[in-house]
Amino acid sequence: MARAKEITAGVFQVGGDGFSLGEDCCVYLVDGGSEAALIDTGAGRSASMIVDNILAAGVELDSVNYIIVTHGHIDHIGGLAFLQERLQAEVIAHQLELPAIEEGLPHLTAAAWYGVKYEKVKVDQVLQREEEKIKVGQLELVCLHTPGHTIGGISPYVDTGGKRVLFGQDIHGPFNERWGSDLNQWELSMQKLIKLEADILCEGHFGIYSPAAAVRKYIESYLRQYGQ
Repeated sequence: MARAKEITAGVFQVGGDGFSLGEDCCVYLVDGGSEAALIDTGAGRSASMIVDNILAAGVELDSVNYIIVTHGHIDHIGGLAFLQERLQAEVIAHQLELPAIEEGLPHLTAAAWYGVKYEKVKVDQVLQREEEKIKVGQLELVCLHTPGHTIGGISPYVDTGGKRVLFGQDIHGPFNERWGSDLNQWELSMQKLIKLEADILCEGHFGIYSPAAAVRKYIESYLRQYGQ
């Protein structure tokens, strides 16, 4: 099993998809030099592997000051309690995901689907606007509110090494009314992501897409599949 993969300057994959247990979403690390940010945490049972993979990427644990939660499904937040304590990092998420992350409402976390017991976590920085910026050392993560899969989903992106890297975790769905899925909102969110003209897409379960034409093609394929 791989330990860590550098995707482009300052961006690594450290979980999911051959880097940790298969139940995990893809977990990404953004290294801004003096600080770093982890994007999502997997389902939890391999959280210690993710810690090892951060070190394998050459990033010191005490520089990981932020954990960005894209949304409140268990395969993205199951490792949050362990990693927040281990890294002493600030947890950042959208306010509309707090019922999942802070309250652990089972119909929102979908924890039963994975047989995981979710441990509730307090969010330190609550995002409320359509776009908010988080300084990570020398880099800047821009968090876009992209509802559709869930109501408070976010899609961060960062410009680094001459590339725009988009973390579009669950572009592909699935969709369920119990989570607050909304295909109309999702379609608008996907159009917003296309306009970013990202060079690299770090997807939540299906790996890395580049160059920009491949990113656009991937998003448009789901718009054709689910579009209203």
